[in-house]
Amino acid sequence: MFLEVVTPIKKVFEGEVSIVTFPGVDGSFQVMNDHAPLVSTLKKGELVYKVAKGGEDSVEITGGVVEVLNNRIVVLADGLAEA
Repeated sequence: MFLEVVTPIKKVFEGEVSIVTFPGVDGSFQVMNDHAPLVSTLKKGELVYKVAKGGEDSVEITGGVVEVLNNRIVVLADGLAEA
């Protein structure tokens, strides 16, 4: 699957992933290969993804929206949470 995470200021991540965990407004959820199409709102929290080549990474977002369609995931994040 191809994941793209963008904020109003910059593109945070772009690349192939095998699984993504989102901080959904109604609870966290995961998306894997060949997931059904979906649009969902996200709350502040950690977005975790496993890179297709191996390894796991994450980014802390302040909220936003995710769209899943045809093994392409686009996250429009409101911003990044400060460390």
